[in-house]
Amino acid sequence: MRYAQGGGLTDERRYFREKLRLEAAERFVQGDENTVIAQNLRVSVRSVQRWRKAWAQDGPRALASKGPASQPLLSDELFAVLERELARGPVAYGWPDQTWTLSRIKTLIGRRFHESYTVQGVAAVLKRHGWTCQVPARRAIERDETLVAGWVKETWPQVEGPWRRSMPGSSSRTKPDSR
Repeated sequence: MRYAQGGGLTDERRYFREKLRLEAAERFVQGDENTVIAQNLRVSVRSVQRWRKAWAQDGPRALASKGPASQPLLSDELFAVLERELARGPVAYGWPDQTWTLSRIKTLIGRRFHESYTVQGVAAVLKRHGWTCQVPARRAIERDETLVAGWVKETWPQVEGPWRRSMPGSSSRTKPDSR
């Protein structure tokens, strides 16, 4: 079973599957057929065939769990260090502005932890730890909200002019008044 956040099996599920494989190994010793083992353990015959082949080559240890399919490159402790580094800001690392991008974070992870991530991998790690994408509002530093509100209220109506009434042939989809 796979999960949307990119992981594989949980520890409990991995342990359960390992237990099935080891139970199958005991049945191999007893000489049971693959189809009987598959029916009793409620798995596919093909899985039992793969398990039997691995068991024949390396014994029961070949059926032991090998752990998660992919270990996260940054542990929770290292991610806490990354968060502290990100709090320092990009300027502390030589970038000209205060905007963290995925590409910059990827570079920071490479420099700081000597781990290689893709940009998508960085996004996944950040999302997994509750970070979200923030798009800065593009506003001038000199902007005065009270002046803007006054302009919208007083000047804009004069520039825009009065509303036109819908006439036949206009772009309005409503029917003209029939007076």
